[in-house]
Amino acid sequence: MSIRLRLTLWYSGILAVTLLVFGVGLYTFFNYKLNNDLRNELIMQAQEVNKGIRGYGVFYTLPDLREFKSAGIFLQSISIQGQIKRSSNLKINLPYSEESINRVLEGKVVFETISVNQEYMIMYYSPLVLEGSLVGVLQVATPIDDVEHFLYNLRLILIVIGLLTIFLAASAGWFLSRKALQPIENVIDAANAVEKSADLSKRIDYVGPRDEIGRLTDTINGMLSRIEGMYSELDEAYRAQRRFVSDASHELRTPLTTIRGNVDLLEKVWKSTALESGKGIDTGIRVIQDGNVELSLEAMHDIASEAERMSRLVNDMLSLARADAGFTMSKEPVEMNPLIEEVIRRAQFLPRSAEWISGDLTMLDGVYVQGNKDYLQQLLFILIENAFKYTEAGHVKLDALYANGQVGIRVSDTGIGMDKDEIPYIFERFYRADPSRGKKAGTGLGLSIAKWIIDQHGGSIEVKTRKEEGTTFIVWLPALTSLSSED
Repeated sequence: MSIRLRLTLWYSGILAVTLLVFGVGLYTFFNYKLNNDLRNELIMQAQEVNKGIRGYGVFYTLPDLREFKSAGIFLQSISIQGQIKRSSNLKINLPYSEESINRVLEGKVVFETISVNQEYMIMYYSPLVLEGSLVGVLQVATPIDDVEHFLYNLRLILIVIGLLTIFLAASAGWFLSRKALQPIENVIDAANAVEKSADLSKRIDYVGPRDEIGRLTDTINGMLSRIEGMYSELDEAYRAQRRFVSDASHELRTPLTTIRGNVDLLEKVWKSTALESGKGIDTGIRVIQDGNVELSLEAMHDIASEAERMSRLVNDMLSLARADAGFTMSKEPVEMNPLIEEVIRRAQFLPRSAEWISGDLTMLDGVYVQGNKDYLQQLLFILIENAFKYTEAGHVKLDALYANGQVGIRVSDTGIGMDKDEIPYIFERFYRADPSRGKKAGTGLGLSIAKWIIDQHGGSIEVKTRKEEGTTFIVWLPALTSLSSED
């Protein structure tokens, strides 16, 4: 429920309660006042009758009410002997009850509401006294239809005016609350615009008094200005970092390639010289001596190994730099079966101590994905090399799955495994899941690159692992409809 609606309901509810209390109070006042006036009038008429009665003993006559200007007042007396006398304006006898007469004779005040010819009246019982002696009971009655009609109209007026007032107040409250809360709507719109477009230059337009909403608007605008400044600084620093990594990677590739080429050349020259001299290839410390230059085959191997490791690191950094820069790889329909078979064939030549097993690939027959063949191969080699690296005994297996329109490539091993708590972090850059993994060569960037390649292909990766029992990676990629008929 919106604030605007809640405010309108609160205001309308308070007004409704106020009108209800006022209406009930007003109605109660008029009801009491009119009925009390009628009763007082009947009591006064009874007193006047007692003063104007004439006669002796049971022989008495009721006075003419016109003398008292009492139109609409009806009189009836019941003598001790049970004789009934009524005023001239009363055509029929008024009803009475013995219980009421007895109560009057006991000195109590008695009022009754009666119906005569479908006309409601209020009736007052009073002792009838003549020359100090009780001669009977006097009934004084008057119609109350006018009073009831007035009270009915009053109720109707109060209800109609109350409902109309509540409706008008609710409408006005809805309009005024909308106007009062419009600046907050502007704040929400500006925040949504910033969220959707990431444009921190947007500001909240506000024209009005410097009240709470005005101060809130100024505060949010100031906060947006500070965030924009900090974001610009961070973005500039991030762009500079990306440029540095990209440029450094490009610059380092050339000297590394040169180093590796020269080392390979030197190694070939040394081997050729050693064979020509008939001394064989010595892997000892001193191999070739030419003047003051002494080269070692072991040293050349170290240089070549380190240069190769640096090359891998630079290539990994370059791939991630491209990913950070928003590089989008070109994609085309790729048939999965030949691609996986090529990966399996080349993987058997990787350095390994575990058995390399190719599982069931029939699920891939005629299956295509929209992707980049080179990057998909790089993705699979990253997972396979990791499996070989951390599996000293046992096996590494690759097989295929297919479910819900997605093709799954599963790489499982029986290596050292991981703790399940470490799985959320293994795709972070330079993260090494287990301290013992630091003994293995690697940059800690492979899985980060693998995750980027998977994201670029609209896929996902599933990881299952158990400490000292092995790890399974399943790469899921959206499959295309078979294109074999078009080839």
